[in-house]
Amino acid sequence: MTNTYARIAVVTGATSGIGEATARTFCAAGFGVVGNGRNATKLAALEKELGVAFRGVAGDAADHAVLEQLFAAATAHFGRPADIVIANAGRGLGGSVKNADLAQFEAVLKINVTGALALLQKAAQHMVAAQHHGFPKTAADIVIVGSVVGRHISPFSAVYGATKFAVHALAEGLRREVGPQGVRVSLVEPGIVVSGFQAAAGYSDEMTQHFHDKFGPLLTGDDVATAIHFIVTQPPHVHISNIMIRPTRQDYP
Repeated sequence: MTNTYARIAVVTGATSGIGEATARTFCAAGFGVVGNGRNATKLAALEKELGVAFRGVAGDAADHAVLEQLFAAATAHFGRPADIVIANAGRGLGGSVKNADLAQFEAVLKINVTGALALLQKAAQHMVAAQHHGFPKTAADIVIVGSVVGRHISPFSAVYGATKFAVHALAEGLRREVGPQGVRVSLVEPGIVVSGFQAAAGYSDEMTQHFHDKFGPLLTGDDVATAIHFIVTQPPHVHISNIMIRPTRQDYP
């Protein structure tokens, strides 16, 4: 594979929603993308549709072996290491603190926090070494997809929001650690986005319709992908730390 790509990105959660939209946006912008998700069939379809600019790695983003495969695939397929990592994989969990389904919480915590931390560590270790000689000629970006409910307590997903509060803390901690070494760490905090997220989180059809009625038109994955693309295309010395993006009519959270 020739080194004709502007940037090389690893995107987790690339088979739907924000992750898929980001992978498509990056490929259209001339980036090479290694996309991860648990749906191998969807990854194969994306490879066929997007061509050589996209390479899929199936598996759980919280699995250390899968993370190793992601970074290895970037070098093997595109001829150089990834210089963008989008930590997007995650899942929701509806319910307040007093009534959330704790039987599902361990799985949510594993992918949203433990898995995110493993990816952030891996990305930082790869990028700090590269930026030792690369900065400020080259950029290196770690972008974490958080949530407005990681900053404002949600009445309908407070337990899920707690995992995003944790991820936001990890993002800021990592920014302080590796920013001085030329690696940008950015947090994107979307409001309500139209995707399969609501169904997977156990939100009722009535609640989802309420979101549309009260806050619509809602965000799409493309809207958030545009913000992510804006972050990573700044000059290497310009760091956008945080972007919160909501539907215009969403007043809270």
